[in-house]
Amino acid sequence: MTKPTRDKTSTRRRFLKVAAAGAATAVAAPSVVSAQGPISMRWQSTWPSKDIFHEYALDYAKKVNDMTGGELKIEVLPAGAVVPAFGLLDAVSKGVLDGGHGVLVYHYGKQTALALWGSGPGFAMDANMLLAWHRYGGGKELLEKLYASINANVVSFPYGPMPTQPFGWFKKPISKIDDVKGLKFRTVGISIDVYSGMGAAVNALPGGEIVAAMDRGLLDAAEFNNATSDRVLGFPDVSKVCMLQSYHQNAEQFEIMFNKDKYNALPDKMKAIIANAVDAASADMSWKAIDRYSKDYVELQSKDNVKFYKTPDAILKRQLEIYDEVAKKKASENPLFKEIIQSQIEFAKRATQWEQDTVVNRRMAYDHYFGPNAAAKKL
Repeated sequence: MTKPTRDKTSTRRRFLKVAAAGAATAVAAPSVVSAQGPISMRWQSTWPSKDIFHEYALDYAKKVNDMTGGELKIEVLPAGAVVPAFGLLDAVSKGVLDGGHGVLVYHYGKQTALALWGSGPGFAMDANMLLAWHRYGGGKELLEKLYASINANVVSFPYGPMPTQPFGWFKKPISKIDDVKGLKFRTVGISIDVYSGMGAAVNALPGGEIVAAMDRGLLDAAEFNNATSDRVLGFPDVSKVCMLQSYHQNAEQFEIMFNKDKYNALPDKMKAIIANAVDAASADMSWKAIDRYSKDYVELQSKDNVKFYKTPDAILKRQLEIYDEVAKKKASENPLFKEIIQSQIEFAKRATQWEQDTVVNRRMAYDHYFGPNAAAKKL
């Protein structure tokens, strides 16, 4: 009768020892994680610190830092702090930087097809529709394939749809294609080929170097992006003529980029926060852009004496024709380029037909409320 009792007692003691050890481990685990402290990442943008684009990069970092409760801390440095703007991809891929904020067209020299996320007419899509193609039309998988083709050790999140960019800043209004011929002009991506096809002598420069180059006479004209960036970077100091509306960069977005090894080492919870912060920052950037760009558009005219002109339709049509020639040539040379534009065309045909048939033209409403009869004043 005593033997079973001893066995039961022994078993009970072993159970209590195991339970106590497990409890100690459970208590110790959080303290180990806590002792490790927050994960820090050093990033760089491709923008000068005064540009609103760098502000967008800071906005994204703050969202992640706040949403993780400080468990992940992203510090964003401006262009040139660690590497030149065009060196961001290499720096992130090699782990010199943990991540960065820029645009895919800046990687044009690495793989021309990367510019398809920003250069050109977008086959009649706007930037938000191009992002829809990226997310739901196969673009995400194609971008991963592209980066793998150049051994880029990065994880990329395109976000933040940009409004149509100006045709450019000039010394005098551009009324015909011949006015562009011979001009020393700044642009990037496939737009290099488009403006070259129009007869310009193109020089690709980062945003922070453009105005200085124009001031020194190294450039006759240039395009960058929007009313706020152009104003704060000093374009009105070197030019008083800006031509609005263009197909050279009709549909572009920003890129948030992580070093792949650094990203893969993150807990799944942080990866989920990063992805959701991309969507939140994308929406916030769109709303902030509408507010800030429209204010600076007014001030460029009222305070800086800039004259804005609409790019003539003949030039816009010629841009499309040149782009088609360039795209056809590059597609014949680069199978991935061809695969991507075919994917974009397939998505755009469906999406733009829906948009054109469904969305009312707001010009009529604008003219009604703010035109000669200004109905808004009577409300």
